[in-house]
Amino acid sequence: MKVVINTYKKHKITVDNFIITSIKNASINYIDNAESILKKNNFIQLIYSVDEAFNQVSPVICKKQKETLNIGNNKSHYFAKLHLDEDGFYISNPYIHYRTGKASVTVVRKIDDYYYVFDCNLFLLLEELKLIEYNSLYDKTTRMVYAIGATILAIVAMALIVHGGYKLFEIFLMDVHQDFFHSIFKSIIAVTLGIAIFDLAKQIMEHEVLFHNFSHEEGHQYMVLGKFLSSIVIALSIETLMVVFKITLDDYKNMLYAFYLIIGTTAMFVGLAFFFKTIQNSKQDKNNES
Repeated sequence: MKVVINTYKKHKITVDNFIITSIKNASINYIDNAESILKKNNFIQLIYSVDEAFNQVSPVICKKQKETLNIGNNKSHYFAKLHLDEDGFYISNPYIHYRTGKASVTVVRKIDDYYYVFDCNLFLLLEELKLIEYNSLYDKTTRMVYAIGATILAIVAMALIVHGGYKLFEIFLMDVHQDFFHSIFKSIIAVTLGIAIFDLAKQIMEHEVLFHNFSHEEGHQYMVLGKFLSSIVIALSIETLMVVFKITLDDYKNMLYAFYLIIGTTAMFVGLAFFFKTIQNSKQDKNNES
């Protein structure tokens, strides 16, 4: 939604001129020819007219229906900030349309004693002007794949968390002869990995399925990757600690392997820190440029 509105603001003069030209080129008898106007101009969502007292005098004509219930209602509250230009046009600021939930603008044109109102879908308008690119089939397919993948990841995450809880339950109530440290660390690792994978699934579902935009928010993919890698590093650190304790209790001869594991985990810490530092510096540089 934010992308659509920002794109409109960036190209406001071009878009407004296109709207005004389209309405001017349509038959001046807007209400009688509303169906053909809506069919020809896909971005126009509805048309209706009001008189000089701002009382609605025509049905609200949409693409698939006409609504006559509001004929006679006073619409003056919608026209409180109306300022017509020299051609008798007014274009509102972008807003979320109460019918479609899409970013829209309202265009008003005064002819003689009547005001004609056109609600325009900004998304369809920008798409028609090639200012944004969108393919409905591709978008639906992509969302479906992401939704299936995120759901599977969430199921795996819940399985890991349940397994971790089962291991913890097992320690206290079932097998009292098992290795306590080994079992407790396995429980912690399973829960930590489960949370990391669930967080990844949640991010995918939120940003790629439920609140998907035409272009991703800047840095979003790095944020998701960073959170996931952080959880993985935490899990590896716990595993390293478990290995060190186990070797310490069993056989000091294998301590060299624990040392290698510690070096590897430390290297991942350093790499993750460098990753976050690079992203932070990149954000600061872009803010300074703007």
